[in-house]
Amino acid sequence: MTDLPDDTTLTETGADLRRGAGRILLIACGALAREILALIRINGWEHLDLQCLPAKLHLYPDRIVSAVDEAVSRNRDRYDRIFVVYADCGTGGLLQARCDALGVEMIPGPHCYAFFEGNDAFAAHAEDEITAFYLTDFLVKQFDAFVWKPMGLDRHPELRDMLFGNYTKLVYQAQTEDPALLAKARACADRLGLEFEYRFTGYGDLATALRRQATGA
Repeated sequence: MTDLPDDTTLTETGADLRRGAGRILLIACGALAREILALIRINGWEHLDLQCLPAKLHLYPDRIVSAVDEAVSRNRDRYDRIFVVYADCGTGGLLQARCDALGVEMIPGPHCYAFFEGNDAFAAHAEDEITAFYLTDFLVKQFDAFVWKPMGLDRHPELRDMLFGNYTKLVYQAQTEDPALLAKARACADRLGLEFEYRFTGYGDLATALRRQATGA
């Protein structure tokens, strides 16, 4: 089993987790590395290789498209097929357009909050949760790096009410059942002054999408 770098590394630099034996390459967000490797291990998908781009690209969605383009172009000749494990992720349809031009598939959905919960289930209640702020396992672990510091709350905590005044709750979509992460997620909600809701989603549509790639269905 490939050793997984720590979450800070996955955030800042990503990780090349290719083993060299796979026929299908997954180019994914670093925030999904643990879940993807878990699914590969559970299902015995040894023909899948994984390369993760820095998770911090989500702070600059306009950079995701070019990073994916570069990774696909660099690896195209080494694999039978490449699958992009990003949803739209704030690119406004540009990532889908680039993947279409490159001739590669990507995971459907607006973002990981939707596909972890299931795109259809998420869409069914999205309008009722317009004031919800979502965290996944990875984002709970990296809350300071992705939320607190980029928004300047480490330097100016008084900005909290201005930035989150229109939110009503924090929804923690858990991929694993981890009491320590649950406690940290509650603490994140408290720091933001939001109500807290816990949902165990597991891997959601991520598992479905990877199964289709792995089996060629």
